[in-house]
Amino acid sequence: MGGVHEPVNQSGPSLWFSGPEITPILFQFEDQLQSDARVTLEVAKQQGLTLEILSGDREQAVSKIVDTLAIETWHAQVSPTGKADRLETLSASGKRVLMVGDGLNDAGALALAHASLAPGGAMDVSQSASDAVYSGGLGALVTVLSVSKRTKSVMLQNFGLAAAYNFIAVPIAVTGHVTPLVAAIAMSASSLIVTLNALRIKGGQT
Repeated sequence: MGGVHEPVNQSGPSLWFSGPEITPILFQFEDQLQSDARVTLEVAKQQGLTLEILSGDREQAVSKIVDTLAIETWHAQVSPTGKADRLETLSASGKRVLMVGDGLNDAGALALAHASLAPGGAMDVSQSASDAVYSGGLGALVTVLSVSKRTKSVMLQNFGLAAAYNFIAVPIAVTGHVTPLVAAIAMSASSLIVTLNALRIKGGQT
């Protein structure tokens, strides 16, 4: 073909098929957004998250995606090293980055991120480099964010309960005002309270 044939649509990958006595046939491909992508990213914005795309694809393909999703910050034709460098720059500026990726070129950045996620269909190396693997489409990210926030809230509550218990119970025990049996019961009760409070996460209560 010698560069004579050029893809009509430069926004996606293209493939030419040819052979002896066969007229070259052009196959063009275009990435399709997941059905819940727009809603998921809108929820993320409402929660105060700043969105950014780092893609190894060509600029034409990436610009079409960001226009559809209304993402202001994006970079195209980024190498694996470039993605890792970008995450280091964000971290150095005090940002806590949640990286979501599924490709071989994302593995390094996923490992460097403050937290990272990979879909169940991602390459094995990307799943291994991620902190967690999700399924069910991008909508699952909303659940992940919600559960993580509830978990943090309950964890801080448990720290507070434990500190309050020790503040009250330790002086009483040191001065000998409780028997060993009462102390053991009180300790078990405090552990039970913390455990029951943690179980509230499952019910979506904080």
